[in-house]
Amino acid sequence: MRLLKSRMSTFTVVAAVAGAMATAPGTAAAGPAERLAEAVRQAIVAQDFKNVIDLTPPEGPAVSRSGAAEKYDATPVELAERVTLAAGKPLHQTPNMDVAVIELDRAGRPVAMADVLLSPQYPDGLVVPVNRRTLSTDQIRYRWWDDTEWDVNGGRGTRDVLAGRENAPIDFSSPYPASVLKLMVGFGVLRLVDQGRVALDGNYAYQPVTPHPVCGGPSTKTVRRYFDEMITKSQNESTCALIKMLHDLNAMDELNRSFVDLGLPTLMITGTNPGNGGRWIGSNMSGIDTAKLLLLVNGGPGPLWTTDTGKHVTRDVLSHPSRRFFLKTLGDQGHNEMLSTTNWCGRAYPAPGIPQVTPPRWVNPADGTVTVGGAVYGQDVRPCDEAAEVTYAHKNGWVDTTGSDAGIVHSLPGKEKRNYIVVVFCNLGTDYIDVNRPADPPGVYPVPYTEKYGKLGAAIDKIVTGLR
Repeated sequence: MRLLKSRMSTFTVVAAVAGAMATAPGTAAAGPAERLAEAVRQAIVAQDFKNVIDLTPPEGPAVSRSGAAEKYDATPVELAERVTLAAGKPLHQTPNMDVAVIELDRAGRPVAMADVLLSPQYPDGLVVPVNRRTLSTDQIRYRWWDDTEWDVNGGRGTRDVLAGRENAPIDFSSPYPASVLKLMVGFGVLRLVDQGRVALDGNYAYQPVTPHPVCGGPSTKTVRRYFDEMITKSQNESTCALIKMLHDLNAMDELNRSFVDLGLPTLMITGTNPGNGGRWIGSNMSGIDTAKLLLLVNGGPGPLWTTDTGKHVTRDVLSHPSRRFFLKTLGDQGHNEMLSTTNWCGRAYPAPGIPQVTPPRWVNPADGTVTVGGAVYGQDVRPCDEAAEVTYAHKNGWVDTTGSDAGIVHSLPGKEKRNYIVVVFCNLGTDYIDVNRPADPPGVYPVPYTEKYGKLGAAIDKIVTGLR
């Protein structure tokens, strides 16, 4: 996935998905949300991120590079060379991480929600207070991500994402979402489909006014194909086309307003180039609001949450056909390599993650290996598919200082029941590797980042399973 790059004391607040502050975890009165949140916090801390290696530590070239407006991820060959040649050092501080989990009932309604933050200010994890009615919090002062500020300012950002949060007790810089921002683009496109302004099977002629290194040249495809390529293969050229289409229809500002109206104020795409659909660095997503967006796409009866203005938000924000299409493309994700790692089934590294079944679309029936576009994974995934316990409809993404994954998990027939949404945003991208990382086999797509993500995915899956 080729994407852009943009480079708080031990303290735990106990969450309340029931309104105000919750009872402390472990007490008799702790409810499902409190138990979920505390378990997720412990799972995050257990990953022990201090032994991750930073390939571009702040006293080196990382600082001089981080002032650029945007950057793009390395090719597979460049990734492999970076791991081999770079002189890295142990991570100098706790990473910034935002993890949101929503447990669902069988109908898709939220049962419990947890949001946990990790940062240099909160090295033992911070459980965020979440309101059960609105599935939101006003306790976080979100800051825009900046690599240099994270490196040299103790993880603290300086630019506010939301106005009016200056006195919020929690101060947190939101990691850049990388390719997970394509969820927002997809939502915007399908809103236009539902309004009759775009036809999924109609052609869109992408004619960039100016060239862009990621967006590619002119193309004409159906909107359905652009959408599918954007989600399942994380194809940036198709993403540029759809962003330009949103601009052509004067729908980008409309999309950002709709996020606010739906009680998802941290979701935003700003500053993109209307002439070519590039420059995505002005995008922001919190774990909480991204999980809510997926809650809407997954769909459940009745109000899913209520906004601060009293508006009930239901699955009907998107039509049934649009939600079904969105879910299908997420379910056909080809890059299963962060919270889930089944594309590398059978390798000693990376560690197994969420035990998902691999979408058969990408599996070679002759040998069971997975190929997604130009990414060849080279492992027979059929043993992992036979042992799979869930489906995982998701979108992940990474750049040098981002690792992100967001999706919907449902148990397979006959397996232990669990239905949940999980979102992880972190600044540990392809510039960060594990001390135990082996050399990648020749000719295969290299592991982009730390295997601790897969271990965290597996831990969260076990937590949710154990809550049933």
